Amino acid sequence: MSEDTQKSQGLRKERIGEVVSDCQDKTIIIRVDRKTAHKKYKKILLRSKRFHAHDEENEAKMGDVVKIVETRPLSKLKRWRLKEVIRKTGL
Repeated sequence: MSEDTQKSQGLRKERIGEVVSDCQDKTIIIRVDRKTAHKKYKKILLRSKRFHAHDEENEAKMGDVVKIVETRPLSKLKRWRLKEVIRKTGL
């Protein structure tokens, strides 16, 4: 993509998380954790959310740490696609 195209599309959100499922063809499910403070008690809480992402080459496996980027809707649940595998598991 050229810089002009990137500017016209705006900045796309990126998330880093762990692959929790790779059972489906060309689809992975990623768990993204975030830490947030409780409003009243200020205790640090761990919140997580699962994202469905498109993985064209089926390169990500369960347990890998990956970076995903926002994209147009690809199916009912897929709004993200795999950008890169940051860390492979156990190989």
